[in-house]
Amino acid sequence: MKVAIVHDWLVVYGGAERVLEQIIDCFPDADLFSLVDFLEERDCLRGKPVHTSFIQKLPFAKKHYRNYLPLMPIAIEQLDLSSYDLVISSSYAVAKGVLTGPNQLHVSYVHSPIRYAWDLQHQYLKESGLNRGLKSLCARALLHYIRNWDSRSANGVDHLIANSGFVGRRINKVYRRDSTVLHPPVAIDRFQLCTQKEDFYVTASRMVPYKRIDLIVRAFAQTPERQLVVIGDGPEMKKIAAQGAPNVHIIGYQSFDVLHDHLQRAKGFVFAAEEDFGISIVEAQACGTPVIAYGRGGALESVRALGIPKPTGLFFEEQTVESVHDALDRFEGSIEQFTPMNCRTNAERFSAQHFRESFKSLLDVFIEHSKQHDVTPALIPPTAEQRREDMLRLVR
Repeated sequence: MKVAIVHDWLVVYGGAERVLEQIIDCFPDADLFSLVDFLEERDCLRGKPVHTSFIQKLPFAKKHYRNYLPLMPIAIEQLDLSSYDLVISSSYAVAKGVLTGPNQLHVSYVHSPIRYAWDLQHQYLKESGLNRGLKSLCARALLHYIRNWDSRSANGVDHLIANSGFVGRRINKVYRRDSTVLHPPVAIDRFQLCTQKEDFYVTASRMVPYKRIDLIVRAFAQTPERQLVVIGDGPEMKKIAAQGAPNVHIIGYQSFDVLHDHLQRAKGFVFAAEEDFGISIVEAQACGTPVIAYGRGGALESVRALGIPKPTGLFFEEQTVESVHDALDRFEGSIEQFTPMNCRTNAERFSAQHFRESFKSLLDVFIEHSKQHDVTPALIPPTAEQRREDMLRLVR
């Protein structure tokens, strides 16, 4: 089969690009398409050239490609994939909107429907300062247009794969489509198990509002007997640093080696965001470190909660300081139940090898299914008697 792989945009190497990397490994002869390609870390592309859209050549596209959101639906539809038998889209925005014909099989790995256009619209507008005024009205009209296009374009996909059950429920909510869940790959082999833990907690994330690093910092600032190390950088850095305390050590962006070392030695990894999946949660467990996480989103699928066999962490129910304090108290009261080996074993369920094997198996099923439904019964012309009866029914 001639295969095309479509990705939203290639700008940074993140979680979606890790998935793309494994899909390319499954189909090494496939051609690669994307709206724009400004990626610097290109190892994940396995040396493949990238076919881009007209947005690639628009002014300031490298730094401000997101500003071309109104053009993205039409741009993705202009990619000519008519010569391919199998189209695989890796989509968290518009990639699944590529046009395909009835003789083509389109499978989309959906990281999420466009979050800022659907259930997170109000949060997005508020955080962007677009919750009132003329600019707000224009933004809301644009997102309404994006929602309509996004919903319609989902009809052109033959099979949807969700990166978590949480995203699967969002897919069903906005597209009214079922999906198959396949969790994204995590580079488990890069993280080594450590059984010797020290008396501090760690959190690591880009400092943007929805990650709620501010909540974690406030919670620890009020409990000076507990030590917290915060790794990461971003727009909220100054605001979060201003909330700090002597027991909260904000060390900014760090190399992988420093991150790895802290994940290995920490007694617990704290996570307060509602994520679609949450790769960092699995990375911490791969180091043998249990997790204290907000009990919403993908964390519920990657952490074995206290109360079931071989637990690897526990959850807090609300994004409040009091709820975090309660979770930390429960964690420290049950810490002997969280063993490094159980954490590591749980994390291995999300290895890259497991993803590739499962993805190829799913594609085999979808391809076989399409073959079974590819035969159109021959049309038999009506007899003279049947035509006469049809005419009589019309007259009546």
